[in-house]
Amino acid sequence: MISIKCPYCQVGLKVDEGKLPLGITSFKCPKCKQAIPVSLVTSKEKDEEAETQLLHPIKKSAGRLTVVANPDAEEQVFLLQEGVFIIGRQSSASKADLAIKTNDRSMSREHLRLEVKKEERGGYKHYLSDNNSKNHTLYNNKYLEDGEIVVLQDNDEIIIGHTILRFNL
Repeated sequence: MISIKCPYCQVGLKVDEGKLPLGITSFKCPKCKQAIPVSLVTSKEKDEEAETQLLHPIKKSAGRLTVVANPDAEEQVFLLQEGVFIIGRQSSASKADLAIKTNDRSMSREHLRLEVKKEERGGYKHYLSDNNSKNHTLYNNKYLEDGEIVVLQDNDEIIIGHTILRFNL
């Protein structure tokens, strides 16, 4: 964990650098929503001019799922970890582990099932399936069949209701 300060609203943040994806150049401040620049510094020397420094190399994450901004929802990013997750529309009746804040009523409250498994060589595999949703799931422009499980690849597109999700490693 490292401590940083948002250069815009001055809020203090604790960031687990192991959960940041490789190649990240910024992330949104949870308070003011401004992009905070990130610089990876592998030496112990501190550069006084850098706005933000990560002093340790970033570990490879298990990927991320991004909700593409649309009229019903703003962009949302979910950093993934090992385990089984139900993905769907956020509501008081939803049991989704990854609850999407949206007004898209064609998205089920428990629309998708995602299983993230660690491989022996240290990477991760991401298994996606429809969770018996009413409006089904489009995966790279093809509907998932009942019981079909796909292995996600970098930059895959998933459409649930009218909402587009982008998967990245």
